[in-house]
Amino acid sequence: MKIIKYFFEFLFIIFFFIIFKILGYKNGTNFGEIIGKKFGPLFRSNNKIQKNLEVSKIGSTEKDRKIIINKMWGNYGRILAEYMYLKKFRTNVNNFSANIEVIGQNNLDEIKQNKNPVIFVSGHFNNFELMAMHLEKSGIDIAAIYRPLNNKFLNPLMEKIRKKYICKKQIKKGMSGTKEILRLFKNGTSIALMIDQRVSEGISCNFFYRKAFTTTIPAQFVKKFNCNVVPIYIERVGKHQFKLEVFKPIAFFKNEQIEKITSKLNEIIENMIKRNPEQWIWTHNRWK
Repeated sequence: MKIIKYFFEFLFIIFFFIIFKILGYKNGTNFGEIIGKKFGPLFRSNNKIQKNLEVSKIGSTEKDRKIIINKMWGNYGRILAEYMYLKKFRTNVNNFSANIEVIGQNNLDEIKQNKNPVIFVSGHFNNFELMAMHLEKSGIDIAAIYRPLNNKFLNPLMEKIRKKYICKKQIKKGMSGTKEILRLFKNGTSIALMIDQRVSEGISCNFFYRKAFTTTIPAQFVKKFNCNVVPIYIERVGKHQFKLEVFKPIAFFKNEQIEKITSKLNEIIENMIKRNPEQWIWTHNRWK
């Protein structure tokens, strides 16, 4: 039964959270990389990753793709370990913020000064949680859209961590969530969302040479509010350093077609993935 599976998964994660905390940040994340590389390939999704890389033309040989997959699982493990240190990133304990180099901070400062809400878009790149955290720490009134975990035991814990240390306004993905972000946006709150996952309510757009259902929320907000869209990207540099890039706001024409706006944003995410393919989560069945 799934409930039993989820319970043991929860215990498994909690056990490693404790180990990561005991080891300290650097040793804990180094151990997380080992765990990721050790256990990641055992999941059924490993075959899906291989296929996704092949059809996306990432990696010129099977050997190249195996290296990417190995590094991806290592990053997965590091991200898992870093959940135990989000508080330190948030409060800058022991100068943790120095681990993040920010490019384009001036773009955030202008958004804050102008007080016009925008739509921040990104994908699941390396420690993606640090992006929304930095937006809120920069004084941006922000709400983040998230998809609840399937694991009923683990999800409450992760929601608590996200609301406390990443972004206070966490909006569940879905119809009720869409109504909530509309209300918040009208009141001046910017919206941050990942647009790299498959959705059933989106439209089919090109993504790595194939059609993929993609959310139209950013395009709909552009059409309705004539707002700007701001891409944001994060990459891991070495083992414990990050580089976060806030792009210049994109001003689409209000009369531009939803399909064209969505396709352009897909292209931006695709180019981000190509920078460091091992730092994107390839496990999702993006093209189903």
